[in-house]
Amino acid sequence: MLRLGIIGLSPGNGHPYSWSAICNGYDPKYMEKCGFPVIPKYLAQQKWPAARLPGVEVTHVWTQERELSERISLAGRIAHIVDQPEDMLGQIDALLLARDDAENHLEFAKPFLQSGLPVYIDKPMALDVETFDALHSLQTHPGQIFTCSAVRFASEMRLSPEQATGLGPLTLVTGTTPKCWDTYAMHLIDPLLRFSGISGQPRRLFSSSIGVDGRILGVQMGEKCPDIVLTVLGSNSHAPLEFVLHGELGCLRMKFGDSFSAFRSALGAFLDHCRRGGTPRHEYETYRRAVEILEMGRI
Repeated sequence: MLRLGIIGLSPGNGHPYSWSAICNGYDPKYMEKCGFPVIPKYLAQQKWPAARLPGVEVTHVWTQERELSERISLAGRIAHIVDQPEDMLGQIDALLLARDDAENHLEFAKPFLQSGLPVYIDKPMALDVETFDALHSLQTHPGQIFTCSAVRFASEMRLSPEQATGLGPLTLVTGTTPKCWDTYAMHLIDPLLRFSGISGQPRRLFSSSIGVDGRILGVQMGEKCPDIVLTVLGSNSHAPLEFVLHGELGCLRMKFGDSFSAFRSALGAFLDHCRRGGTPRHEYETYRRAVEILEMGRI
């Protein structure tokens, strides 16, 4: 049984509730009070205890407020609440840094990386390449850090060989999501780099603000690659997260919809990461490129 510690909670991010439930099961009475109505809704649609991820348990939790830690502990059946994050050291086998305020990731991850523990850093791992490199410099062994957007594990975001053939060579890819650039753009960038197979050095075509707090970014990654337009519509938007792929032979819309399965698959990938001893080099290179694109959109 792999013992996990979890660090939370940043504004608007309910991952400590949902991730602990996926590992531990949950108490419906307390989960209803979590403040994120979508979480108890999709948890209630699963079959328990079969929906639990096997071979793992979240055993320790820390947040910036004791009362908040207690609520997460009760909802996600976490046995131990600690007063300081470092109090988990020696008690856990790996860490879930389940906050998406990337400006604080370096501070929170540092003692756990220096101790040699595998660390899952919630998206985005960093807002700029300089911080990304600083985090990796703290690793005691290559591949110690695991990070991703769970959206890239969603089955509805996988491009089948038949779909790719029907599209032909891609000419334009557009991605749209609600919320804010810093926290949600990686939900577009990470899956896009995976399902499209696009690689190369990104070049910014344009970047600008839209609406109250939205952003739009145009990117080109090589002469033979399609243009990419990523739009984050802002905190007031209720639009779905989706891609539209335009090819020489056809067009395909891909809409994200199953948060539970995506989170469960991402956590399962982290368990595999822990058991095999790290993340492969190509994963590091792909995610560094993703952070490059994220940083371009912030300018």
